[in-house]
Amino acid sequence: MHCDALWHHLHLATMAEGSSYGAIEHGALAVADGRIVWLGPEADLPAGLRPEREYDGGGRWVTPGLVDCHTHAVYAGNRSDEFEARLNGVAYEEIARRGGGIVATMRATRAATPEALFAASRRRVANLLAEGVTTLEIKSGYGLDTATEAKMLRVARELGRLLPVRVHTTFLGAHALPPEYAGRADDYIQLVCDQMLPALVAEGLVDAVDAFCEGIGFTPAQTERVFQAAHAHGLRVKLHAEQLSDQGGAALVARYRGLSADHLEHLSPAGVAAMAAAGTVAVLLPGAFYFLRETRLPPVGALREAGVPMAVSTDCNPGTSPMPSMLAALNMACTLFRLTPEEALAGATRHAAAALGVQHEVGLLAVGREADFVLWDIDRPADLCHAMGFNPCWRVVNAGHVRLPAV
Repeated sequence: MHCDALWHHLHLATMAEGSSYGAIEHGALAVADGRIVWLGPEADLPAGLRPEREYDGGGRWVTPGLVDCHTHAVYAGNRSDEFEARLNGVAYEEIARRGGGIVATMRATRAATPEALFAASRRRVANLLAEGVTTLEIKSGYGLDTATEAKMLRVARELGRLLPVRVHTTFLGAHALPPEYAGRADDYIQLVCDQMLPALVAEGLVDAVDAFCEGIGFTPAQTERVFQAAHAHGLRVKLHAEQLSDQGGAALVARYRGLSADHLEHLSPAGVAAMAAAGTVAVLLPGAFYFLRETRLPPVGALREAGVPMAVSTDCNPGTSPMPSMLAALNMACTLFRLTPEEALAGATRHAAAALGVQHEVGLLAVGREADFVLWDIDRPADLCHAMGFNPCWRVVNAGHVRLPAV
C-alpha cells in the first residue's frame, strides 16, 4: 500500500465510541491524498506499506482536529465597557435595551472596512488554530443589513481560504433588531427571509441558517419564518435556544430536523425529548455561562440520559464570551457543567462535527476521514481538560499537511 506519510510512535485517541477515548496506545497512522488510509497498533502495520515520508510522534497523544462549532469570530469593535457595566450591576438585557450588546457591535462592524474586519478576525482565529482547531463555524449577525452581512461572510470565507482551517459559514441575520426597524420586528424578519438570505445564497456565502429565539431576540413564530426560508433554499438550521428563558426554541429547531440547539440553560424536559427524537445536537457554551455569571445550568444529566449528543464550543464573541480558546472551553465544560473529560473531548470533536453536519468528514480518527489531527505533549487525553492557561499543542495536521501551532 502506498501512502504519502506514515506517523508512528503515537498514542491515538480516535474518539470512536465503545472504549475510553477510542484509545489505541502504541499506534500508527497513514495518510494518502489528505485522508487517513490506515490506523491501528504499530505492531499491526501492513508489511507492504510504502510511505513517501515518515514522522516520529515521540510517544505523543493524537486526537482528531478540534471542531469549534459555534463562534461569532468575525466582528469589529470592543465591548469591555459593557463588561464593566455588568460588574457594576447592570443586567445583560438592560444593556441590550440601551442600545448596547449586539447593536453596539453592529455599529462597529458596519463601519469597518473588509480589510480591517479581516485583520481583527484573523487574530482571534489564529488563537483557535494554535490550540488545535481545524474546523470552525463562523456566524454573521453583526451586520443586520444585506451589505454588512455579506461583508462578514466574505471575510469568513477568506479566513478559510488563507488560513489552515475549514470554515463553515452560518447566516444569523435574525440575531437582533437593528435600530432602523425598531418596533417593526415582523418587517425585519421579512427582509431577512425575502432579501438578505436569497442574496447571500446566490453569492455562495451560506452553509447554514441560525436565529436568536429569545425575549430580547425573536419570537418562535418569527424564528419559524426564518427556518421556512432556509429550507426553501435547501439549507440546514440551528438555533440560539433557551439561553435566558424557555421559548420552546429547542423543540422548534428539532421539528425542522435542525443541526443543533445552542446554550440551553432553560431547556425543558419536552425540549430534551424533542431533540433526542430528532437527533439534534446540544451545543454547550460554558464561556457565555461563565462570563455572564449565570447560575442556571443546562440540564446535562437529562441530555445524557436521553442520549442527546453534547457538543462543546467557545461561542467566541465580543460581548458574552470573548474567549478564543477551545482548551478553556473544555475545562469549563468539566468544571462548570460537570461533563467528564471524555464527554468534553467528544463534544469538541465527534459531536461538534455533527453539529455542523460534517460528522462523516471530521471529528474522528478513522479510515476514510480527513487527515485532520493534533499531536499533544500530554500524558493522557484528560490533560486537555484539566489545566488552564497553557497550550500543549505540538503539531497540527490539516488534510495531511503538517504545520506548527502558530499561524
